[in-house]
Amino acid sequence: MIETDIIIIGAGPTGLFAVFEAGLLKLRCHIIDGLPQPGGQLTELYPKKPIFDIPGYPSVGAAELIDNLMEQIKQFEPGFTLNEVAETIDKLEDGTFIVTTNKGTKHHGKAVAIAGGLGSFEPRKPLIDNIAYYEDKGVEYFVKNPEVFRDKKIVIAGGGDSALDWSIFLANVASEVTLVHRRNEFRGALDSVQKVQDLKNQGKINLITPAEITTIHGENQVSGVTISIEGQEDFIKECDYFIPLFGLTPKLGPIANWGLEIEKNAIKVNNALDYQTNIEGIYAIGDVNTYPGKLKLILCGFHEATLMCQSVYNRINPGKKYVLKYTTVSGIDGFDGTRKEAEKAVVKSIE
Repeated sequence: MIETDIIIIGAGPTGLFAVFEAGLLKLRCHIIDGLPQPGGQLTELYPKKPIFDIPGYPSVGAAELIDNLMEQIKQFEPGFTLNEVAETIDKLEDGTFIVTTNKGTKHHGKAVAIAGGLGSFEPRKPLIDNIAYYEDKGVEYFVKNPEVFRDKKIVIAGGGDSALDWSIFLANVASEVTLVHRRNEFRGALDSVQKVQDLKNQGKINLITPAEITTIHGENQVSGVTISIEGQEDFIKECDYFIPLFGLTPKLGPIANWGLEIEKNAIKVNNALDYQTNIEGIYAIGDVNTYPGKLKLILCGFHEATLMCQSVYNRINPGKKYVLKYTTVSGIDGFDGTRKEAEKAVVKSIE
């Protein structure tokens, strides 16, 4: 039996940052994840993808962000159960929990934080008759290593952030980038839309809208795609790779059987307080949860993890007064002191 304070299910960025916030409160964490390494979607699906909305980083690679988070939490020595899926949660009479994996590993904790991102996931595939034949033969649903596309002709389809971001990034890698979207309007960040438009004006991206890919061509490898443009004749665009980026279809997996309140494939939480679910002591943070005004951003997951840890501290230590201190004043080691110590530290820093 693995003993800890908080059992975190999911080793993505939100789950990892929760370890840091818990560590500041002297709470121990153990993370369970079905993948063989930490990082969740960021390392499994697009480790080289640039991320632009992490505070303090104009741009940071997905894998680099995970590396930094792992370095940040190293001092708190979290435990990991990797390559195993959390299968059941049992709440004991004393309010603690036992989480058992598909391989029978048992974890005993005082609280559970579900940070499972989108759960298990698979790409949304366009309805093209012969697309399955070309998978791994030029059809790619994720960009794990941009260098694969070095000096190649690529066609990207999609209208969200992934399609826009990869079009921008690969414009300096591939010999030719064509972005196809079925509407003139995009769903991604306005700044990214403007960058794509600027690259189009510079002749670095072919932007074709409103249009869609209807057929893939090639014998044993993708050699081109048919593009259907509204009001015009279809034409074949030569390419080496076709990358449809239409998002992911999430599946909660075993989480759906834990008695939690589910809405639209996400876990409902109380965002007015601490992101607790309908079961006291079980929290859901990051993309796996839902509440009015929810935004699926890493930044929001970090915020949710912070408030969750505060709630767990109060749950484990009822009646014990906790005084929030800033790491700029207290550092990391002195984060569990009293108000008087904090005030002394502030005075000393001013002097």
